[in-house]
Amino acid sequence: MEPTTTIRSFIEDHIRKQGYTLQYFADLSGVNAGTLSAIIKGTRPIAMAQLDLITQGMNLEPGHFYELYGAECFVESSPHWRRLEPFLQRCAELDKLDCIHRVIQQVTDDRSYISELFEMAEGMFEREQNQAALMLYECVAECEKYQHSERLALCHYRIFTLSLSQDQNQNLRAAVLFEPYINRLDEERQLDAIKDLANTYSALRYWEKLFIHAEELERKTEFLQSYKKKNEDKFNRITVYPLFVYKAYSNLLKATASERMGKYEEALRYTKSFAETVKDVEPDDEALEYIHKFKNWEEANTYLYRLLMGDQSVLPTYVEFIEENQAELLPALVSIMEAANKYGMNIDHILLKFDFQINSVEMLTQGYSKQVKSDLYTTFLVELAIYHLARGRHEKGLRQIMNCLKSAIEINNQSDIIHCVALYEKYRNKATDEIQNQYKSLLMEVQNSYEKKEYPLYNLA
Repeated sequence: MEPTTTIRSFIEDHIRKQGYTLQYFADLSGVNAGTLSAIIKGTRPIAMAQLDLITQGMNLEPGHFYELYGAECFVESSPHWRRLEPFLQRCAELDKLDCIHRVIQQVTDDRSYISELFEMAEGMFEREQNQAALMLYECVAECEKYQHSERLALCHYRIFTLSLSQDQNQNLRAAVLFEPYINRLDEERQLDAIKDLANTYSALRYWEKLFIHAEELERKTEFLQSYKKKNEDKFNRITVYPLFVYKAYSNLLKATASERMGKYEEALRYTKSFAETVKDVEPDDEALEYIHKFKNWEEANTYLYRLLMGDQSVLPTYVEFIEENQAELLPALVSIMEAANKYGMNIDHILLKFDFQINSVEMLTQGYSKQVKSDLYTTFLVELAIYHLARGRHEKGLRQIMNCLKSAIEINNQSDIIHCVALYEKYRNKATDEIQNQYKSLLMEVQNSYEKKEYPLYNLA
């Protein structure tokens, strides 16, 4: 399209080239002939619904004229919300993100539309039009960056959740940028924000940060519980879960952080704490679901921490438990592998029992957030490699190192990339030609990614 070409000239040219009468094209497109005539003459602006009908009548793909429409209506002339709102919404529906970006860059010079853009972003967020919503939230946040409003904080919360991905460096950056805004949120919404932030730090293996946020989650939950005598109905409350869930979950997170820092006795203590929390709850239909989950986690974690403390007698019972609770399979296998490597245990029979799930990533990674699942799976692969290598199964072990390296590259886990490289170099002389070639290919992928600056380093300090 030439920059000076208008949509109406395209319509007029199309009618002429096809040999249509105005009435025929009006019937073909479904736009009234008088309206169509006024549009072509330039005496009437084109509404979004009319533009879509005309585009369809010209047998062009949906959204064909959106770039030109955006320039004509919102860049070269003063925008009006009555026209801007349906344009942005249709662009979101058709994934025309470039059009959204160009237009909102122009219209935000006039701050009068900030409230409307925020409300539209909320609607897109509800409809899971995530990339379009992210653009609007970023636009509103930039315009209000010197404010101290709850709306600004909510924008940053949405930006944080929408920015989370498989890339651990990106997730770290998102967490660091969002953290200063938590306390500006509504007190109830803070609970979900802290939970989400804690889960992110858990996937990043920032155990001390996880513990700090878990304590903050417990403190703020207790404060809310002190003046909310009863959990509100789920349709009337702001929080996603009943309040007791956040208190129990805070202790579950503290148990996880303690375990990962090697403090198994403390982990057991926090496990008992969250178990006690759910015992005191008056169960209704919603509460029963969460009570059941926490009881399962109590049983699983008790086996886990005893195993990691060297009590091998719990292993058969633990295996029976995870057979019945497949959602706990991946974290359980990680812990079993770590215990096996720590205490020299032979768990070949367990690996054989779960061979199908281990070889089916989708089966193995049910439950948990994407970020946590990805990190757990990478940890499992490296522990599995160590297990086989320690038993002289060099080809099996080296193949698992390649699998782990590939997984670590996908999620940009630099510590596991380094760990895999160090392990491979230790056993390099045992590698087959096939594995050597695969290793070189994967290292080239890492090198290319660094050269493209896809793996920036961020400093929490």
